Amino acid sequence: MAEFNDNEKHNITVFGTETEFDGVLEFKDRLVITGKFTGKINAPTGDLEIAKNAECNVESINVNSLVISGNVKGNLNATERIEICSGSSVNSDITTARLRISNNVDFNGQVTMIEDEPDIDLFSVASSEYKQALLSKGENLQNY
Repeated sequence: MAEFNDNEKHNITVFGTETEFDGVLEFKDRLVITGKFTGKINAPTGDLEIAKNAECNVESINVNSLVISGNVKGNLNATERIEICSGSSVNSDITTARLRISNNVDFNGQVTMIEDEPDIDLFSVASSEYKQALLSKGENLQNY
């Protein structure tokens, strides 16, 4: 399993290989899925690892960081980073600040990179101008 780089102690929850979960999941620290998951994961401050041989068919995953070594289908959003390890299969649209895709990965989808907020004062411009500045700052890498 991949390692998360943080020096703080956090709770780690592991869904074992025999675990099958269907529904909406929320957590704050770290979760490792080694079984099957279907549904939606919403953990904006959490770190998620999808282990080798794990299968996730999701509506969406919204986490701080995500490491994938298994099979994933669905929309992925990680505010910090996403790492897709060798041997993984990912059929997803991805939105993240940093992305690493290893060799020998089966990837199908679009990638949108999150960048810093634009250098524009929110209170000095119309909301449509601020939205446009946000949109123009992002980079959409389609069919890459």
